[in-house]
Amino acid sequence: MARRKLSKKHIRTLQKLGGGASYAVTLPMDDIAELGWKARQKLEVVRYGDGFLIRDWKKESKD
Repeated sequence: MARRKLSKKHIRTLQKLGGGASYAVTLPMDDIAELGWKARQKLEVVRYGDGFLIRDWKKESKD
């Protein structure tokens, strides 16, 4: 697969996964490393306006 030009780094393709019930988007490796995220890490995905917000999942404390 050819690499994208740096000017189009933030353009990604939505991919349908095996069973067709889920979708995936690849994220740039350098951005993932900058956030300190690891493979198989839990993330929170929230609908935000006309898009999504992806952030680190935090365990809720039981008070």
